[in-house]
Formats: sequence, C-alpha cells, structure tokens
Amino acid sequence: MSKKKSADKADKPAKAEKTPITTHADGAPGINIGLSSGDRRTISDGLAHFLSDAFTLYLKTHNFHWNVTGPMFNALHTMFETQYTEQWNALDEIAERIRALGFNAPGSYAEFTRLSSIAEEPGLADTADWREMVRQLVVGNEAVCRTARKVLKTADDAGDDPTVDLMTQRLNIHEKTAWMLRSLLQ
Repeated sequence: MSKKKSADKADKPAKAEKTPITTHADGAPGINIGLSSGDRRTISDGLAHFLSDAFTLYLKTHNFHWNVTGPMFNALHTMFETQYTEQWNALDEIAERIRALGFNAPGSYAEFTRLSSIAEEPGLADTADWREMVRQLVVGNEAVCRTARKVLKTADDAGDDPTVDLMTQRLNIHEKTAWMLRSLLQ
C-alpha cells in the first residue's frame, strides 16, 4: 500500500513556484511575463534604438517622396510612398512592444536623434539627386537591419519570442527594401 501512495505522489505535478508579483503604489500589478526586469530593460533599450533608426528612416523616406525630381520621379515618388507608409505602420508595433515590456518609448526628435545610428545629411532637401536619395535609403535600410539583428540576438538570448518575431519581420522587410533600392543603382 505504501508503494501506491508513493506512485500517486510521483504522478502528481509539482506545485508551481509562485513568483512574487510586486505592485505599484497605485495598486496596479507589476510586470511578470517570464522575463527578468533586467532582460526587459536591455531589450527595451535596444528597441528604443531600433525605433529611433526606423523613425529616422521613415522621415528621410517621406522627405525624399516629397522632394524627388528627374526622370525617375513617378517611379520613385510611388515607391517611396509605399515604403514610408509601411514604415509608419511598423513604428506603432515597435513602440507598443517597448510599452508591453514596461518602459516608455522614445517620442521626440531629440531622443530619436540621440538614439539613432542614421545620420542626417543636411542640405540634400534643396538639390538632392534621385541617385543620392536612393543611396541614402539603401544605407538607412541596412543600418536598420544591423540594429534589428542586435535586438534580435538580445531578445533571443532572453527567450523573448515576441520581440524575436517582430525583429525577424522587420529584417525581412528592410533587407528586401535595401535590395530593391540598390538594384536601381546597378
């Protein structure tokens, strides 16, 4: 009979350890999504850099849509519009992921300028040639890819599958966009 009791005990799942959930002063529960606060912070910081790169690229693409001229006007005006529209919609997903991890998303030009790896190149709005616009957008899309890869690795190491998925989707889009733009210059 003691064997039966031992076997029954072995078959029962162990009680799940309770992770203490902290509460805020306002009574709202703290974040307990299976990622440590340090991992969430590190991933959010990487996403803030990614959001800044993505916003800077969006702004540059929209600027070039407005200001492109020359024999490629119609094709590039349309292509840039498609690209900046897609980029604009993605910005919200990135910012919301930062918020889901428990941190504030950057949202000012000053923050984006400080965090972005994409430099502004002044003076191009006046007389930028379409080839220079395309070149800058290739470089910008590739910069976004490099930042996405860093965030993806950090998120993957922490087991943050939603961020890994988001970065994988963004990489696919920006790599394809860089290829398409680069093809115009070859």
